[in-house]
Amino acid sequence: MPAFQYFAVDHAGAHVRGRMDANNENDLEQRLRRMGLDLVTSRAKSGAPLLSFGKRVSRQDLINFCFHLEQISHSGIPLLEGLADLAQSTDNKRFRDVISAMHEDMEGGKLLSEALAQHPAIFDRLFTSLIRTGEQTGNMQEVLRDLGTMQRWHDELLSKTKLLLMYPTMVFIVVTGVIFFLMLYLVPKLVSFIATMNQTLPLQTKILIGASDIFASYWPLLLGGPLLSLFAAVTAVQSSPRARLYWDYLKLNLPLVGPALQQLLMARFANYFALLYRSGITILDALAACEGVVANRYVANALQRAAQQVSAGESLTESLRNLGLFPPLVIRMMRIGETTGALDEALLNVGHYYRRSVEEWIERALKLLQVSLTLFLASILAFIIFAVLSPIYDILGKLSY
Repeated sequence: MPAFQYFAVDHAGAHVRGRMDANNENDLEQRLRRMGLDLVTSRAKSGAPLLSFGKRVSRQDLINFCFHLEQISHSGIPLLEGLADLAQSTDNKRFRDVISAMHEDMEGGKLLSEALAQHPAIFDRLFTSLIRTGEQTGNMQEVLRDLGTMQRWHDELLSKTKLLLMYPTMVFIVVTGVIFFLMLYLVPKLVSFIATMNQTLPLQTKILIGASDIFASYWPLLLGGPLLSLFAAVTAVQSSPRARLYWDYLKLNLPLVGPALQQLLMARFANYFALLYRSGITILDALAACEGVVANRYVANALQRAAQQVSAGESLTESLRNLGLFPPLVIRMMRIGETTGALDEALLNVGHYYRRSVEEWIERALKLLQVSLTLFLASILAFIIFAVLSPIYDILGKLSY
């Protein structure tokens, strides 16, 4: 089905530009008319898929989508009408086309969950499963509110994580640039100057000159080697399931970072499993949906083994305890939840505990990184400056006599 770039107007005379799949211009005009739009001009985009161009759909777009659908559900507005209004008011052109396509699918008789499933790159399996459960149980408003809450938490956590990574990345770039400049430009000039003075060099200056010779001889390897190694590692992780599994296992066992990552995974699992379970999804389906939420192949494989044990008749608590991966707190709270029949509440409490723990760790790590990296940069620059200036001071001292 070809894609068309169209220009249309709504009943109020407002201009609307967008992109939509249609069989031909007549089909496009009919589709737009059902959305309350009158086609003015259109142009076929040969060979261009619907979602190839335009700004990506961000998590904030999904948060707004959940909020608007919740308000539509709460106010009693027909879902088709609400989606049509949402498609016209969305700033993101790519997401606008997705919503328009969903609107068309639902007009053709599909449910909202079925329309969402047509766009797995935007709406993941868990999102679609929750919407499907909301349709079946009639709790769509509550499901949308919970989805929006989870999306907001992930967005806030992602922003804090980016802030945590931004500072060391900037410091690393500055330090690398300064070191290469000093080693390739300043130190060679110092060597030529000192060589004319027949001066005995102190140890730190000899070390600096030796390092400068290594940089001058092997700077392409020193600069390109780490980048090529990083590229090769990323390619291997993305292309090889075994390398991805090993990398995900290694991340969980890294010093300092590993425990925090484990807490983050526990928070994700507890919150989403509680949300799925409270919505009426079975334990096996909830475990399957959480495999993608944890975003870790090693943990996902463990959840698959737990699902197999549950299928064999084991309780959920015993299945997770047998994995040796979940902390005692999670196992204890799940046992209490299964005993009292309030598994979702117990897991929400666990998720809240780990969420707060992860947020506190990020704040502490950010402060510690700022201090430690500043001291690291200062120590490197101090050593270079001391190694450069010490022979000059010795020369000046002799000249003064």
